Amino acid sequence: MSGYVRNLAQAARAAQAAIAAADASTRHALLEGMADRLLAGQDAILEANAGDLERARQGGAGKATLDRLALNPERVRGMAEALREVAAQADPLGEVSRSDVRPNGIRIERQRIPLGLVAMIYEARPNVTAEAAALCLKAGNAVLLRGGSEAAASNAAIAACLHAALRDAGLPEAAVSLVADTAREHVLELLQLTDLIDLAIPRGGESLIRFVAEHARVPVIKHYKGVCHLYVDRAADVDLALGLLVDGKASRPGVCNALETLLVHRDVADAFLPRALAALKARGVEVRGDAGVRAFDAALAPATEDDYAAEFLDLVIAAKLVAGLPEALAHIARFGSDHTEVIATADPAAADAFVRAVRSSAVMVNASSRFNDGGQLGLGAEIGISTTRLHAYGPMGVEALTIERFVVRGEGQVRHPESRAG
Repeated sequence: MSGYVRNLAQAARAAQAAIAAADASTRHALLEGMADRLLAGQDAILEANAGDLERARQGGAGKATLDRLALNPERVRGMAEALREVAAQADPLGEVSRSDVRPNGIRIERQRIPLGLVAMIYEARPNVTAEAAALCLKAGNAVLLRGGSEAAASNAAIAACLHAALRDAGLPEAAVSLVADTAREHVLELLQLTDLIDLAIPRGGESLIRFVAEHARVPVIKHYKGVCHLYVDRAADVDLALGLLVDGKASRPGVCNALETLLVHRDVADAFLPRALAALKARGVEVRGDAGVRAFDAALAPATEDDYAAEFLDLVIAAKLVAGLPEALAHIARFGSDHTEVIATADPAAADAFVRAVRSSAVMVNASSRFNDGGQLGLGAEIGISTTRLHAYGPMGVEALTIERFVVRGEGQVRHPESRAG
């Protein structure tokens, strides 16, 4: 190992103490300052991003990658707004979630504190540089950022704005440390730093997640792929279900909360499927179906098991007719990725059964899969969507970047009275 990442991590770890010691108003002002600096540095950020996009196109990047990579003035404003939303949230540090007095008089409290140093390993999404930094700093953490090579210039330009805000606030720049050298060997080095890194969060394609999970010695929370389903129940409002389908699949197909599979109850197929297939075709979506779906359009490609397991991240969707809720649930249990599942139904009993049965990090009843997003769920931004059942599950905001510890307050109580000095 070169020691390059260890040196960055040591500096970030030392800087974390200053962030944790800063009061809530200081951290609030820091995030506001970061938002201001992003807007002031917009031209430099967009220029760097244009270079990244051109290199990605020349390298043969697909549409989904280019969409995640691309920045424009609206997306830069969105980053700044996300930082302001995080800044405005209640400060989590020091919050006491439980306070009990035991029979012997000691008071037991559970108190929220920072995780420490968080390592973020991500691909293509330069907005993650700003949003991950803001969430970590709000929670009193430092962050070590390792973005992908395809966004290297964009990430550096954004990090420069964040560092300027840290300097403005009199706080150490190392609290937001960017691994500028994107060589794979540095990821391996990072994943071994058990004495410095408290949590690693990979966010990107399936190959990246698997690489991190297989090589990490530090704790990992996985932002795994989104094989998201819409089940159209026999009691569904057809117009409502069409809206969920179009928004979930066609609004932005290259994101993890986009729909990838459509399951339709046979009893509603005649009313729903012709309209659904027409709506998808009008938006350029390729449908791959089972025999039941293809009976409505013989030109459709047959769906394979690989299609039902796929995160297409493109204008492609797999579709299947099912006999009812049990078959839909069995399909989701087999092919789902614990990300987001949706039911369209006017039957409260079916909705409740769906909610109880699926294991996903977010369950939508008559609402689009696209709402499984930290900003949409009131978190301001997210550092990722955890599909790992640890201390956080689903979109991870500020609170998910803290932990709770016990604080015991007493007046000299001892567990073994005979141990008192005579």
